[in-house]
Amino acid sequence: MKELTMQRNSILAWSFVVALGGFLFGFDTAVISGAEKAVQVFWSLNEFQHGLTMAVALLGTVLGAALGAYPSDRFGRKNTLFFVASLYFFSAIGTALAQDWSMFIIFRFLGGIGVGVSSVTAPIYISEISPAGSRGKLVGLFQFNVVFGILIAYLSNYFIGQFGEESWRWMLGVQAFPALLFFILIFFVPESPRWLLLHGNKRDEAIRVMQKISGDRYAEDIEEILAAQNQAQRDGRLFSKTNRVPVMLAILFAVFNQVSGINAIIYYAPRVFEMAGLGAQSSLLSSVGIGLVNFAFTLIAINFIDKVGRRKLMLIGSVGLIASLSLVSYSFFAGRTEGVAVTLYLMFYIAFFAFSQGAVIWVFISEIFPNDVRAKGQTLGSLTHWVMAAIITFCFPALTDMLGGGYTFAIFAGFMLLQLLFVWKMMPETKGRTLEQVGKTVTDS
Repeated sequence: MKELTMQRNSILAWSFVVALGGFLFGFDTAVISGAEKAVQVFWSLNEFQHGLTMAVALLGTVLGAALGAYPSDRFGRKNTLFFVASLYFFSAIGTALAQDWSMFIIFRFLGGIGVGVSSVTAPIYISEISPAGSRGKLVGLFQFNVVFGILIAYLSNYFIGQFGEESWRWMLGVQAFPALLFFILIFFVPESPRWLLLHGNKRDEAIRVMQKISGDRYAEDIEEILAAQNQAQRDGRLFSKTNRVPVMLAILFAVFNQVSGINAIIYYAPRVFEMAGLGAQSSLLSSVGIGLVNFAFTLIAINFIDKVGRRKLMLIGSVGLIASLSLVSYSFFAGRTEGVAVTLYLMFYIAFFAFSQGAVIWVFISEIFPNDVRAKGQTLGSLTHWVMAAIITFCFPALTDMLGGGYTFAIFAGFMLLQLLFVWKMMPETKGRTLEQVGKTVTDS
């Protein structure tokens, strides 16, 4: 019993450390929302330049996500995380000290690369060290840290925003501290045993790590991993007939995640609330409320994801997203944006998103691909996610100016209706099974 407790504590500690990459991911994603107007005024940016300033980190994220499988498979999950921590650190310092707009853009782009690589590597690492019965909860720590990072960014923006015209530099620069902590803590986690076996050709080291994870069952688990690899006789190609189902699931899941409008609301939260009639400071404070709700319901979700399953969370969340987005749309159409109605509807929206898509996406995509193409599959899902995020973030200001809030949120609600049909008809359940079992079931379907 004591040995089992130590195993669980070790796995939990390693998962927490790697999930700090999610904290930096969330912080980097949301921190620009508090600085975006000040940056626009500081460098007298036109609409195109402002849109590029907001979207450039996402363009970097797209590149990072596209390239994420290569360093993860070539150099290992752990070494890749060192690279991610370095990118976050230098991005924070560079954006805080930038003296011209072009340098600011470059350092925001570097931070985006860190987000993209992190969204590939961290969920893979945690899924590969986790027992089947608690994998959802442990991989969910990554998303939990994402929303925790978003919350801390909103709080940080609110408090730092009180201190003058160039407070935006401190908003962006403060990220250097958690980035440095992340870099140091990575020294204390082992490499993924599945990477050591299947990519690193380091069986002895894999056995030592697996002994810490599985205890007396380590030999059986290693044999299962190797047997799954040998039985499949695979060539490592992601886009093959065998992988068509997980490829389709990953792409659709990632697309639906973003056409819900989540990144537009996270990036432009203060602006959305000002559209609804709130003042500037009230808008920043309402953004903190968004972060708190996101945090609370992600915490609830990761405690349910291994009990009720990924699919049931998605069904509940899809219905809630359709309802809340429809209410926001109706409020804009009816001109009833004064008071707290839109704020409450958006809180409901965030709650349902956090309980479903937010908690499930990185867990589900990290589970559905076979071992030999997991990093490539995670890259595909992450790349799709960030391409859609960049498009929607770039287009959102123009979309709301052209169509207004009513039509914009109605479009998001329509996409969530399609998501409900996707979950109901196509999404498999993955809870409680080993990665090898999930990979075989999905590819055989």
